[in-house]
Amino acid sequence: MIAVYLSPVYILVNCYLLIRIHRWLGACNPLFKKTWMRVGISLVYAWLASSVGVAFFLPAGPVRRAMKLVSNYWLGILLYLLLVVLTADLICLLHFFITKRRLKCRIAVSGGICAVAVLVLSAWGIYNARIIHVTPYDITVNKDGGGLKDLNVVLVADLHLGYNIGAAHMRQMVDRINEQNADVVVIAGDIFDNEYEALDDPAELIAILQKIRSKYGVYACYGNHDVEEKILTGFTFGGSKKKESSLQMDEFLKKAGIHLLQDEAELIDDSFYLYGRPDAQRPGRGISRRKTAAELMKGLDTEKTVIVIDHEPKELQELADAGVDVDLCGHTHDGQMFPGNLITEFMWENSYGYLKKDRMHNIVTSGVGLFGPNMRVGTVAEICSIRVHFQ
Repeated sequence: MIAVYLSPVYILVNCYLLIRIHRWLGACNPLFKKTWMRVGISLVYAWLASSVGVAFFLPAGPVRRAMKLVSNYWLGILLYLLLVVLTADLICLLHFFITKRRLKCRIAVSGGICAVAVLVLSAWGIYNARIIHVTPYDITVNKDGGGLKDLNVVLVADLHLGYNIGAAHMRQMVDRINEQNADVVVIAGDIFDNEYEALDDPAELIAILQKIRSKYGVYACYGNHDVEEKILTGFTFGGSKKKESSLQMDEFLKKAGIHLLQDEAELIDDSFYLYGRPDAQRPGRGISRRKTAAELMKGLDTEKTVIVIDHEPKELQELADAGVDVDLCGHTHDGQMFPGNLITEFMWENSYGYLKKDRMHNIVTSGVGLFGPNMRVGTVAEICSIRVHFQ
């Protein structure tokens, strides 16, 4: 319901931006001051601004998919349009307060600079989101690796399969994974983007994911978006009813050869444990509450290395105190779009990258896919190649 209450703010923001656009275009050419031109521009802008709500209410199908893509691009453009215009207005306001004189500049020129800035940021964000990088890590666990001297773990997270992410992006991801010669591949949640019907071609995606090469296989835990849930601009709907993954999601993973760990451990090659934690807010089907850090360690041979897949990087101290050796996470997207990456640093103890918590190694990936805006600015899409050494 928060989205409903915030809708007046969204309308006011768009009215403010539309007024600024009309003012700039009118300064560029008198043609844009004509009534028919203003009406036409306003209608186009209104269509873009309303695409978010229209896509939400449309039934599943090609029209909804098209509107969803339009709205996801629009949300990214809107963010930078607002930031750039606000920055320009703030500069003018500060100049007035300091000098008591209005800043003398041509509206056409200043508006043009703003338009170029928005265009460059948006174009770069769209392009950058489609490039999957490989980020290497090298860590040492002070335990005997059993029959292993070291272990090559490939961490991926936040695929968000759906309207933004499809077969082309998954092919690139699988290629990057297979280049790493992985011993084990782990997926730290948010495989889906809330709606299974958003998958363009599930059979093709399954076939692509089946091509992941790994000595010990592919393991995953679910994240907060691996549920059937209505979302509007990041806000959820559906009341207090427990939200769970659909049976189609579970079956998709089985067919793709991905072993889902639901608050359970798997002893691999009698050398190390891999434990998959359910999401903290949405633990999933059959789980009323997820085990605490101490509870998940019960029954495990603590002489062996324990690697935990936990979607959100929470409870780091609790996991370290319980004796977990490696904690692998996603969820944050590293903010996905600047200035989001500055904000996430205040939300999690480790919002991105590597952190040593006592004896535990915590690695948080920025993820492979996208949520909401179809862009990445100031962050990268990545997989993580983690070389674990045993001593």
